[in-house]
Amino acid sequence: MAAFRCRRDPCGFICLILTYFSVFYADYVVIQYVLIPAYSGSVWCTLHGSVFNVILLLLLACHSKAVFSDPGMVPLPETAIDFSDLRSQSNRLNDRGCEGWTVCSRCETYRPPRAHHCRVCQRCIRRMDHHCPWINNCVGELNQKYFIQFLFYTGMASLYSMALVVSAWVWRIRSEREGDGDKEGEESPSKHLIVAHYIILLVESILFGVFVLVIFYDQLVSIITDETPIEQMRNRLMKDKPNNTHPSHITHTRKPKIALLREVFGRGSVICWLFPLHSSPPSVGGISYSALPDYDV
Repeated sequence: MAAFRCRRDPCGFICLILTYFSVFYADYVVIQYVLIPAYSGSVWCTLHGSVFNVILLLLLACHSKAVFSDPGMVPLPETAIDFSDLRSQSNRLNDRGCEGWTVCSRCETYRPPRAHHCRVCQRCIRRMDHHCPWINNCVGELNQKYFIQFLFYTGMASLYSMALVVSAWVWRIRSEREGDGDKEGEESPSKHLIVAHYIILLVESILFGVFVLVIFYDQLVSIITDETPIEQMRNRLMKDKPNNTHPSHITHTRKPKIALLREVFGRGSVICWLFPLHSSPPSVGGISYSALPDYDV
């Protein structure tokens, strides 16, 4: 499935390679040019190296889960569905508690409430947030948790690497002032190389840190308000249309914020929210997600 998406979305494939390259480059610079020169022979070298690599390991684990997990694709019917009597069936759909079910003309199937069609994956995704090239996958009902965890650990790694680089840079300046840089003329090439790595890693950390911070905030707001970006945009457009009864314009029952968070991160301990552990998919209104809604054909 992932290979199929790579062929369909080359931009997503490039973003995947760029993500892994950035992670491994950050780890290389932190270990080789930050910790070993500044903290060699100290317990802080082992401590910072272990903590930083644990963060990166969790980052990669969450990213892999977000990439290869099913975002919540609506199953396709085994046989073609006849939609010719759709209008006559709409009343029975609402009577059986299936209000909000719509028909996707591209997938040629019924889709449950809050499902939207992704042009890249060419499938309908339950509670679709957006298609993210950085995971080369949609962010939907079943993998939003892993995507947010990936953002969280990317932000942590960015902050941690910035702090380590700044501390190592201050250590180098202080060492040179104290006269430890007697061989400055001989070590100038390596010195310039280290400074170049410091600058590149700082720029990378700032760019990725700010980027994921904005998306992380947007994701939390989307969960707490119980509205995906697609629904927010559609509801703004629907406000200008009086007497709108389109199925996609449905007001959701307000739930407590903690309940909305548990629908995404699982109903276990809050500590488990930090780890890419499997959690049972949420159920909406008791409707089972199948290729057909629950009504008599």
